[in-house]
Amino acid sequence: MLNIQEIRELVSLIDQSSINEFTYETSGAKVTMKKQNGEVVTARPVAVSTPQQPVAKTEEPVVQTAVNTETAPEAPAAKDYDHEIVSPMVGTFYSSPSPDKEAFVQTGDKVKSDSVVCIVEAMKLFNEIEADVSGEIVEILVGNGELVEYGQPLFRVKTV
Repeated sequence: MLNIQEIRELVSLIDQSSINEFTYETSGAKVTMKKQNGEVVTARPVAVSTPQQPVAKTEEPVVQTAVNTETAPEAPAAKDYDHEIVSPMVGTFYSSPSPDKEAFVQTGDKVKSDSVVCIVEAMKLFNEIEADVSGEIVEILVGNGELVEYGQPLFRVKTV
């Protein structure tokens, strides 16, 4: 079975290539990736049975939730941003250029379209992520050192 790092590397390679669909089978496991609208969509690994080894059927637990009808539902929060800066790749999010330096941006900071807002490290490469818009950072959605997915929102920006 592939480990998580190998799957991340595959997603990154497929994303950067012109391949639209990819399937990998090994040791009774199957991983399928398909691009939809230019984005990589990873299917859940599926166990494949072999004549020597039948696959056990697994059931997912059923979760029941109780609804409290006495409290009124909260009104949706007002959207105080115009743009989300998203991760262009799978990797690790870093808010500063090195551990002993200050963060590139903080909530309330003004940015220009070419301002570096963070670094996403993928396969030992440190990629500087730019804001792409001018405005004010209103929310930072990811913590330093967290793993991020392709297309995951990192920052919310109120454009000017």
